[in-house]
Amino acid sequence: MNRIVTLDEFIIQRQKDFPFASGELTGLLRDIGVAAKIVNREVNKAGLVSILGVADGSNTSGDTVQKLDLYANEKLIDCLKNSGECCGIASEENEDFIPIPALADKTSKYVVVFDPLDGSSNIDVNVSVGTIFGIYRRKSDPSGPCTLEDFLQKGTELVAAGYVLYGTSTLLVYTTGRGVNGFTLDPSIGEFCLSHRDIQIPARGHYYSVNQGYYLKFDVEMRRYIDHCSDLNLRLRYIGSMVSDVHRILFQGGIFLYPNTRKYQHGKLRLVYECNPLSFVVEQAGGKSISCQLQRILDIQPETLHQRATIAIGSPEMVDEMKEFVEKYSPAALY
Repeated sequence: MNRIVTLDEFIIQRQKDFPFASGELTGLLRDIGVAAKIVNREVNKAGLVSILGVADGSNTSGDTVQKLDLYANEKLIDCLKNSGECCGIASEENEDFIPIPALADKTSKYVVVFDPLDGSSNIDVNVSVGTIFGIYRRKSDPSGPCTLEDFLQKGTELVAAGYVLYGTSTLLVYTTGRGVNGFTLDPSIGEFCLSHRDIQIPARGHYYSVNQGYYLKFDVEMRRYIDHCSDLNLRLRYIGSMVSDVHRILFQGGIFLYPNTRKYQHGKLRLVYECNPLSFVVEQAGGKSISCQLQRILDIQPETLHQRATIAIGSPEMVDEMKEFVEKYSPAALY
């Protein structure tokens, strides 16, 4: 029987992989693991403690906010503030970034971005949701407060990223640019334990994931590609939670699509909080991630904290195939 390796133990063992190893990044990842345990506890008893349903108002992106969104957001901020391992936080639920004052003699070198509860509209019907996070090394002067520049970095500058999936079991998946590993929460001991070592995405898969209800609102090249997936008898799977859909594709292969529509000309998903962290994970597992305008997601320069993007992410051969359809059927290609 293999010895159990906990998340904390694994992170400490891998600290030598970090180019600026000083213990801070290790501490940050552990803080996120602690916050995930707290959020997991509340997700699993949400129906018993009156935090189901819609909260008053909407977030800065105009999305309806669930009560559990706010709870998860608060707990992540609290855990990251208390340790002093990061100098700033940016969340999908907050209009602006939050600087964190230095604790004692600590000079924090990192900022954290996150979507506290992706797919939160699924909570009321007991469908999987998740937390997405990314960590950047700050660009600003470490002796002062963090700045907007620290958060508006390309995805190629991420030093760590991952997600926590709250489902039939709770799974934390992360990468520091040295492969992707997954940890399942063992409720009997309250620890994330290594369960999926060196995850590799299949080159192809039998699934495609897209909100096909918007089919007629997609551009013609995207409709042609979706028709192609249907002609190949690929299985349509769409949960309505990006982290859940991408998680399935990471393990079983396939492609996740969120194209632009007439209403959302630039896409709907957030580049900083959703697309960049998940693209970093998928690329580290051997997959690909591009916008529906065929630009590598991680190469896009963010201009605002809540910038939206289109995305095609998943098995490398399927993303390449989608790219061929766009190049063949886009209006520019017809002239």
